[in-house]
Amino acid sequence: MFVSSFSNSALILFLAAIADFIIGDPWNWYHPVRVMGWGIKNLSQWIIAGTDKAILRRLAGIGLGIGLIFGSGLAGWIIVWSGSWIHPWLGKLAAVVLLASCFAGKSLRLAIEDVLQPLDLGDLVAARTRLSLYVGRDTDNLSESEILRALLETVGENAVDGVTAPLFYAIVGAFIPAIGSVPLALGYKAASTLDSMIGYRREPHTDLGWFSARLEDYLTWLPCRLTVLTLSCFSGSPLRVLALCRRDAVSDPSPNSGWSECVYAAILKVQLGGTNFYQGIAKVKPLLGNLVESITPEKIIGALRLTRYCFLLWLAIATLLLSYMSF
Repeated sequence: MFVSSFSNSALILFLAAIADFIIGDPWNWYHPVRVMGWGIKNLSQWIIAGTDKAILRRLAGIGLGIGLIFGSGLAGWIIVWSGSWIHPWLGKLAAVVLLASCFAGKSLRLAIEDVLQPLDLGDLVAARTRLSLYVGRDTDNLSESEILRALLETVGENAVDGVTAPLFYAIVGAFIPAIGSVPLALGYKAASTLDSMIGYRREPHTDLGWFSARLEDYLTWLPCRLTVLTLSCFSGSPLRVLALCRRDAVSDPSPNSGWSECVYAAILKVQLGGTNFYQGIAKVKPLLGNLVESITPEKIIGALRLTRYCFLLWLAIATLLLSYMSF
C-alpha cells in the first residue's frame, strides 16, 4: 500500500508542477485562496464588530487561525478522498488541481511581466497603476528605479511564501501517505493568506491577527532558510552570499522576508530596502545587500529564473526519493 502511495505522490507532485507552469491561476477559476479570503474577510469583520476587548479578539484570532488552517487541510483531504472513492484517477486529478493552486510560480511571473511591459515602453503611469495591484506600498509617485526595487522585493518575498514554502509542505505530506501533499500545502496557504489579510501590527487587526502572523512566521522559517541555502549554492559564491545575509537579514523586522529578499540582493549584487510609503506614512526598511550594480529588468527576470531553479531542484529530489521508496 505504501509503495503505491509513494509512487502516486511523486506523480501528483510532478503533474501539479507542470499544471502550475502551463496554466497557473486563471482569474476566472474558483481558486481555493479566494474561498479562504472570503471566509477570513467575513469572519474577521464579524469578530471586530462583535467585541472591542483585546483578550476576546486574541482568543477569536486563535480560533480563526486554527479553524481555517485545519479546515482547509481537511477540506482538501475530503475532496481527494471522495474523488478516489469514485475512481482512483479522479482522486489523482483532484489532488493535482488543488496542489497546483498552491504553487504561485506562474502567477508571480505574470505579475512581474505585467508591470515590466509598460515600464519597458517608458509608460510610468501604467507601470505604477499595475504595480499597485500587487504591492501594499503607495505607487503613485514611484520613479522607475523604485518600481524596479519594488518588483525585486516582491519576487524575493513571494518566492518563499508563494512558491518554495508550499512545495516544502507538499513534499513533507508526500512522505506521509495517510495525509498526502494536498492537506499540508493547503494548510500552509491558509496560514499565509491569514497573515496577508489580518496579520497587521495596526488596528483593528493588532489583536485579532497576532496569532496568524506569529504562526506564519514559524511555518515559513524552515523553508525560508532552505531556500536561502539552495539559492546561495546557485550563486557560485555561497559563502559571500550567506555572509551578506547574516549581516543584513537579521536587521529586518520580519524573521523571514529579510532573509528571502537579502539572498536575491546578494546574488544579483544589488541593494534592496529603504523608504516606502503606506497610505502616506513613511516606513524605513533596513538596507539589504551591497549597492554594486543597479536593479534592471534583466536582474528581475534573473531572480524569477533563480526561483524556478530552486523549485525544480526540490521537486527533482523529492520525486527521485519517492520513486526510489516505491521500489
